[in-house]
Amino acid sequence: MHASRRLRAFKRWMKSQGIQCSDTLDFIDCPQQGISVGALSDLHEGDVVAKIPKTACLTIKTSGAREMIESAGLDGHLGLSVALMYEKSLAQDSPWAGYLQLLPPQECLPLVWTLGEVDSLLSGTELHKAIKEDKTLMYEDWKENILPLVYSAPQSLNPSSFSVKEYFAARSLIASRSFQIDEYHGFGMVPLADLFNHKTGAEDVHFTSVSPNQEYEDDVDSENGDNNELSKISGHDKRDSTCENSYIHSDSESDYSSVTGEDPMMLQMIMVREVKSGDEVSINLCLVFNTYGSLGNAALLHRYGFTEANNPFDIVNIDLELVLKWGCSLFSSRYCRARLSLWRRINISGSVSENSEYFEVSSDGEPELELLTLLYIMLLPDDTCHKLDISICTADKVSANIGMILSEKHDITWSTSSEISKDLLLTEKVCRALLALADIRESCYGSKSMDEDVEALKRCCMTERKLYHSLMLRISERRILEKFRTYATAGAQSQTFQDANGTSTTRKRLKKH
Repeated sequence: MHASRRLRAFKRWMKSQGIQCSDTLDFIDCPQQGISVGALSDLHEGDVVAKIPKTACLTIKTSGAREMIESAGLDGHLGLSVALMYEKSLAQDSPWAGYLQLLPPQECLPLVWTLGEVDSLLSGTELHKAIKEDKTLMYEDWKENILPLVYSAPQSLNPSSFSVKEYFAARSLIASRSFQIDEYHGFGMVPLADLFNHKTGAEDVHFTSVSPNQEYEDDVDSENGDNNELSKISGHDKRDSTCENSYIHSDSESDYSSVTGEDPMMLQMIMVREVKSGDEVSINLCLVFNTYGSLGNAALLHRYGFTEANNPFDIVNIDLELVLKWGCSLFSSRYCRARLSLWRRINISGSVSENSEYFEVSSDGEPELELLTLLYIMLLPDDTCHKLDISICTADKVSANIGMILSEKHDITWSTSSEISKDLLLTEKVCRALLALADIRESCYGSKSMDEDVEALKRCCMTERKLYHSLMLRISERRILEKFRTYATAGAQSQTFQDANGTSTTRKRLKKH
């Protein structure tokens, strides 16, 4: 009875705000999983199922705290957090009361887990260090920006409504529910749109903003769609995201509206595929307006608080620190530093996030070419390495240095226009090194085996969200390491076959500075 009351209150609020919602949409309120959206009848591609006025969205510009936020110079997620906390502090007096009563106090993101839970559940995963860094940096943001604001604001604010706990809760809601609306509003909470569940790479409904700058924004999004937003875990910048917003003038909006017939102050939700009656309608949060690309489980858990089975976008990272640890187990530290320096001198590097350099292993277990090149150089005989060192100063092309070595070793013709083959780098020693790195990376998960993790997941209930999704993440990463081992084991055999036949099939470019 209580659940149906809050839904009825939300529908009344939507009507009062001019939010138009198709009668074909059905709202399902589940105590354990929250509210989801289903289809009462068949939905077809191109159907507009909702229209949401931008004035109904909770943004810095629409919030009653706008003047306070802008006077303090806050914007982006930090400013939106203040706006959200402020409106929540007003309770029923907030213009968004009918919407806010539908939201949970916080989302179950690792960001709001205790440090003990982060250490015990995420140890070894791609999220472990990232979450601890997030918590530290966000506490600093609160202490430096929000705490002073509470006591210096012209209006009387209740400090408990802007506590560090409330700030983390607000950030969890914003991380999983906010949308980029337009240049003027920036990020904001979009009522109704945030009720559609996420489905990786397979959205049913698309959220769009009609804007005179839409064509430009789409071009920008397509260019930035593959930018590894979560960096090392395919996710978001550790510091608060900020943006320079400029007002979209009403006269240009009017001109655009007269030409297209669309209302530039209205957001639309449009079906992009068929959905049968009774099915749940999902939205791909990676593809909404501001495209972030497809996300692996580490990024999904980090931003949205859930994981997906058999996620094709999962990755595992091998830190450069682990590679050097392996190297120092075989050679002196001086030797390893010299070989690393040589690797850098041919303009190769791993991926970089904050102060960490790492190499990605894809979901099929294949390592980056940059890692194979580093291992190859680390294992070169001294005389060959010396020859490579000398050739760096005279080579016309980066890859020509390694190419020269490969051409001598494999008796192949090399030209400076050739690209380096992974296959040729997979020597027996390099493959043994990959297996050793897999073991070192695996040890980060602690003493429990993957089989034990799988059994624990079978016993786990979906309502135990923290345990369930952390196990899903651990298992998905460890399965990639299994494939990584298979890749390394098969590499030597493949190399022998290619040497015998004088062929090489896999060619990828080196990553340059």
